[in-house]
Amino acid sequence: MPMHRLLRPAMASLLALSPVPAPAAGPSLDFSGAAPGTNLPAGWTRYAMSRHKPPAAVTVEAMDGRSVVHIAADRGAGAIAHRFDAPAQSTLRWRWKIDRTVAKGDLGKKAGDDFAARVYVFFDVPRSQLTFGQRMKLALARDFTGQDLPGAALCYVWDNRHPVGTVAPNPFYAPVRTIVVESGDARAGQWQAETRDLAADFRKAFGTPAPRITGIAIAADTDNTRSQANAWFADLALEPAATP
Repeated sequence: MPMHRLLRPAMASLLALSPVPAPAAGPSLDFSGAAPGTNLPAGWTRYAMSRHKPPAAVTVEAMDGRSVVHIAADRGAGAIAHRFDAPAQSTLRWRWKIDRTVAKGDLGKKAGDDFAARVYVFFDVPRSQLTFGQRMKLALARDFTGQDLPGAALCYVWDNRHPVGTVAPNPFYAPVRTIVVESGDARAGQWQAETRDLAADFRKAFGTPAPRITGIAIAADTDNTRSQANAWFADLALEPAATP
């Protein structure tokens, strides 16, 4: 019998016994051990939502034996961001709490584009894939905020009245899609845990496969409705999506 026929069963056995490499861990977003105060957790930076409106106060607070990020929006907007590179096939987990929703919020109008809590996920969509109008709006938004805004993003929100699961384009920039994951005041004052399949949400929101992820931001804003709200965030984690 030729040698290569003898080797095939042995090779197949070795391959079957070889361990499958574990997927690489996602970036560390954890701030549970950060020191309370105004210094941001490691890896996070302040993210201006507007150069022309007052920023909301962002602090680290001790709560239930761990550190959480508190954003107090008083007719202003505040956010912090963590930049990294990760595959689209990722699962995002976090916990958040609010004191109240933004009563005058309306996700379909510029004047009502305020939420007690947001979690943004940024995606690497090349400018060449944007329409001319979208490129112009992106350039204006980058000038308005002073930030290198992404070509597209998902924005998970705690809304005031729209049903959970609602997906809508942002009234300022359509390639940011708003997804309602909590709604109303029934759970205000209570920690809520969320888990999202980012690639699946991107496909649902945009109808195309998701590109790579370039960062995450957490935010609260009441600048358009001139109101007040508080948000707390904890236990953020980005993990490789489970394979079928």
